[in-house]
Amino acid sequence: MMRKTAVTFAALSLASGAWAQGVPKPRTDAPLIQAYKIILVGDSTMAPGSGWASAFCASHVKSSIACLNLGRGGRSTRSYRAEGSWAIALDEAKVRGYKATYVLIQFAHNDQSEKSERWTDRTTEFPANLKRYVEEVRGAGAIPVLVTPLTRRDFKDGSLQNTLAEWSDEVRKVATVMKVPLVDLNAHSAALVQQLGAVDAAKLAMAEPLPAELAAAQSGTTLKARTAEEAKLPEAPAKPNGPRGQFGLKFDHTHVGAAGAQVFARMVTQDLAAAVPALQGQLVP
Repeated sequence: MMRKTAVTFAALSLASGAWAQGVPKPRTDAPLIQAYKIILVGDSTMAPGSGWASAFCASHVKSSIACLNLGRGGRSTRSYRAEGSWAIALDEAKVRGYKATYVLIQFAHNDQSEKSERWTDRTTEFPANLKRYVEEVRGAGAIPVLVTPLTRRDFKDGSLQNTLAEWSDEVRKVATVMKVPLVDLNAHSAALVQQLGAVDAAKLAMAEPLPAELAAAQSGTTLKARTAEEAKLPEAPAKPNGPRGQFGLKFDHTHVGAAGAQVFARMVTQDLAAAVPALQGQLVP
């Protein structure tokens, strides 16, 4: 029995040695992967299901970028921090191992809100909050990028009513003073939406407009947006034991559906490549 076992071990040893000779040895001089990370921080115009950022992550970055959309609906520079979402984003920014980590920050829609937990003063608290975000991103070892807010698509007599223009000015001022790369989404999205006009701009929404809303757009003056409850579409029935989460689809002049997300994600990609040349080889048009 012992002789047979010894022969077996010897045979296995020879076989494994022959197999190993055919396996290439790991290269010790191979270059390490140069991985990047992009963290997207903002409100519903960035968030999954209602904003542009998920389309950006899905279609416009190479596999060498870890792309994380932390946009949250209904958040302002005040409430995003107060609820703890900013702490999560900072923890992600502190993760080591990446060649560089970029944090794109886009707020203002809900800083305009009349709700006290969201509202910020445009010329004092809002820029102060942005500056604090920038400082903390840098303190985490990451690179901040400020993004002016996506335009709303309200029209009056054929002219776009860019209610976020002055808020965008504040973002630009902070970017200049603190020497932060800027993606001027407001200016570029406003120019495109004005070019499209009210009717074609309505096609970028999450859902189809009602006949009255479409007729108003055709006249050149859009109707005031329905409330969230009025605009919300009926939820689809969930399958037994299946996923039950649903996006609250609605028609308005602020949020975007799949078509709108692609349009503005592509716009952000172009502007980000210009603002951060180090990312040009990692971004896909």
